[in-house]
Amino acid sequence: MAKKESSLVVPDEVVMNKIYVIRNQKVMLDKDLAELYQVETRILNQQVQRNLKRFPDDFMFQLTESEFKSLISQFVISNRGGTRKLPFVFTEQGVAMLSGILNSDRAIAVNIQIMRIFTRVRQMLTDNTELRLDIEKIKKKLDNQDKNMEIVFRYLDELLEKKESPKPRAKIGYKMSSKK
Repeated sequence: MAKKESSLVVPDEVVMNKIYVIRNQKVMLDKDLAELYQVETRILNQQVQRNLKRFPDDFMFQLTESEFKSLISQFVISNRGGTRKLPFVFTEQGVAMLSGILNSDRAIAVNIQIMRIFTRVRQMLTDNTELRLDIEKIKKKLDNQDKNMEIVFRYLDELLEKKESPKPRAKIGYKMSSKK
């Protein structure tokens, strides 16, 4: 079974290249998912429409005209033959919900792969955030050290100036008078 499942799966890079950020959410287009599942887009969307209760707005939404045009221009997505309807996009939860309505072996295997990739992407973002925070801490420490070094050098300069041009000092102590 494991051998059959691995022959169904597509390369991770292909799946990762089909994840977009729209409305600050990682999403996948209906046509891309249909392609990965090897079903027609209209079939995928029919299944979704029949099970609409499973797909609230935070699981799936339809792109606006401007979002779709932006997606086409930014990512050079082909608009072959023109789309009659604006595409639907699915968030990670929406893709997970698709596994309940698409039951082919291919759909199940691809869905598992997509879920793992979403998890990896989320982990990479978390790791990046932690790394950025660590870098900021180091920058602050270096800034403080720079300021401290500046103060030390200023004091050293002052000491050198005093040493180079000493002011005559008044002698202190008891003076012996020559009168007796």
